[in-house]
Amino acid sequence: MIMHSSKPSGPISSNSVTAVGQNESTPASRVPGSERVISVSESLDQRTRPSPEVAVEDPGQLIPVVHSTALGRCNPLTKIAVALILMVGALLSIDLVSAGVVLLAALLALPATGLDLGAAAKRLWFLPAAALLAAWGTALLAEKSGDVVVDFGPILFTTGSLAAAAAIFVRALALAIPLIVLASTIDPRDLADALIQHLRLPEVVVVSVLAASRLLGLLVSEWQVLAMARRARGVAGGSLLRRTGSLFSGGFVLLVVSIRRATTLAMAMEGRAFGRPGRTWRRRSNFATRDAVAVMISLAVCVVAIGAAHVLGVWNPIIG
Repeated sequence: MIMHSSKPSGPISSNSVTAVGQNESTPASRVPGSERVISVSESLDQRTRPSPEVAVEDPGQLIPVVHSTALGRCNPLTKIAVALILMVGALLSIDLVSAGVVLLAALLALPATGLDLGAAAKRLWFLPAAALLAAWGTALLAEKSGDVVVDFGPILFTTGSLAAAAAIFVRALALAIPLIVLASTIDPRDLADALIQHLRLPEVVVVSVLAASRLLGLLVSEWQVLAMARRARGVAGGSLLRRTGSLFSGGFVLLVVSIRRATTLAMAMEGRAFGRPGRTWRRRSNFATRDAVAVMISLAVCVVAIGAAHVLGVWNPIIG
């Protein structure tokens, strides 16, 4: 039998005992190099900590948010109220003045939203095109009053029809821009919290719609992956009839995957007590002073728009 002794193989000097005692009694902060390790860890923590001034871009957003602003931090219900108030100012009358005031206020408030203005100009190009198309139809079909401006075969434009077309063009932009811009600054999670906590909507319905909206991007990406997989297997090309059949079969596969994901999500929501009374919320939806300021400014813009149209005598209500 081989016995192992726990005694040291050589003599222990007093210097070694002193060194061991110093190492055991030395605090961790005084260990050589510890200050450098602590400073490096703190710097890494500061780098990985998200900055409160920069918002994370949501792939599902139409216009990305590049920095945080007071208007962007408003409650989602406040943003919806502001958009509705501005829309009322442009919707009550078909005239150039009221819609122009609302549109001017919306354009001046764009920097205060924190959105990427370059991306907004690139992604909202369809709004002027759609408004121009509506103005063209109005100029063709509106009542022909005033002096004749263009008379070319079936095309007849007068000063009255062109004024109505200009009003429709500005009105369409004044209705669409505030709604789209403010909707781009709303976080769906904050909106769901506000709808449940303030409007007392059923949480199961709200959270289900929230989950569905967050999964739309995943649904599109899965459709693209499915299309590439079918193309790689040689079952996606060919004649028009074959492509149509491939479209229906791919849609069926995507439907099955969506149902499976919905079942898993429903069980997860049930496990987290959604729909049960007494459930608490980690994220609180609150109102602040900036919410009242935003609503008051939107009301002032609406009053100025309607008052300017009355003063200039161009008020043309849609009812009456």
